[in-house]
Amino acid sequence: MSSAPKKSSSAKDKESGVRSQESAAADSTRLPVPRNRYVIFLAIALLGFAADWMTKEAVFDWLGVHADFVEKSHPENLSRWRGDPSRDHLWWLWKGRLGIQTSINTGALFGMGAGRWWLFASLAVVALIGIPTWLFYFGAAHDRWITVAIGSVTGGILGNLYDRLGLWDSAGLQADFQHGVRDWILFVWPESGMKMFNPWPNFNIADSLLVTGAIMLVVHAFVWREKKEEKEDRSQETGDRKQEAGTRR
Repeated sequence: MSSAPKKSSSAKDKESGVRSQESAAADSTRLPVPRNRYVIFLAIALLGFAADWMTKEAVFDWLGVHADFVEKSHPENLSRWRGDPSRDHLWWLWKGRLGIQTSINTGALFGMGAGRWWLFASLAVVALIGIPTWLFYFGAAHDRWITVAIGSVTGGILGNLYDRLGLWDSAGLQADFQHGVRDWILFVWPESGMKMFNPWPNFNIADSLLVTGAIMLVVHAFVWREKKEEKEDRSQETGDRKQEAGTRR
């Protein structure tokens, strides 16, 4: 004869309710992802990539690049990449603070890993495989906020991957820069007194999309998600109290 204490009916009912909630949550993750999530994700990713690509093409055709990036053994290379002679590869939107200046980054953030374009390109390809798998196979796209955030990240990945694969017309540049990422947004913050802001390393729309998506994911993890979990906890406590009240009757 077992000496283990018998569970009360209310405890059994509570455990059964928890199991049913867990089962329902698991089932919800297997529900088909709404079609509009595919549209949202693809629209943000493709429009972001298009905006990045078009602005790079327009700015580099207009301002060219500094002679340090150019293969100087052939004079026609310098002529091709000279750009508008009156601009000297720089045009201020807000004098001394925000402008357009062409540059080519052969590394990642702040120029880290310079020259290892193949490594960053490989990581980007892996990400482009993993992202839709997570969103649409494992169901993360049920969350609209995550869909928008990851769409932004994907647009940024595509924009910089295009450059790293050397798909843009880089003829006439030094070999080291032919797989570099084209940057053109210049930001300066002289009042800060910090060297990193004077100037901030040049960036592009793809970088902006990556940062925006990352910030949205952080907000989701520490703000929006916590509120949702608190709401679920309160609803579960309310359900438990109702169940206990029914058992007493």
